[in-house]
Amino acid sequence: PGPVFAAAVCFTKVDENLIELLAKLNDSKQISEKTREELFEVIVNNSIYSIKSGSVEEIEKYNILKTSLNTMKKACLEVGQKIGSENILVAVDGNKTIMDFKFNQKTIVKGDFKSASIAAASILAKVSRDNFMKELDKEYPMYHWTENKGYLTAAHLKAVDEFGLTKWHRKKFFEKHFEKSKQLSLLQG
Repeated sequence: PGPVFAAAVCFTKVDENLIELLAKLNDSKQISEKTREELFEVIVNNSIYSIKSGSVEEIEKYNILKTSLNTMKKACLEVGQKIGSENILVAVDGNKTIMDFKFNQKTIVKGDFKSASIAAASILAKVSRDNFMKELDKEYPMYHWTENKGYLTAAHLKAVDEFGLTKWHRKKFFEKHFEKSKQLSLLQG
């Protein structure tokens, strides 16, 4: 459920102090929430950055990959504008390039392990998405989004079956679930 988040990061001054502050930098999914939040502050205070989100409607219309790349593009363009240069090399996590993009780019598979900028962008995006899900949880507590951060869990599927989908759910994502539920009810009926 919810929008997809992407970020772009360009560190403004890399020195030994910053390297020490970023010592725990890693793939955002590999570090604790507390560490991500600490690193979030270090990153925003030492970089030119942008955090963008791609809407549920965009995801439904295009797909998650295209929306993610478009969202990355928006974040990178904003950072490029803030830097004020056209001569930028953008490190892109994964093996897909950003389409119709004016900057040079290099794809890096498992980039969060190989590039500080990619790892930092991943942390900004993850913390922003987690915070968004916490806010959604206040509005829709029955879905337990603070616990599952929008990822599919048995408890979340049970809540969807009981309460239905919200405007924040990606309906196409649940088609298989509802089809399976329908088949089960037909077998049991």
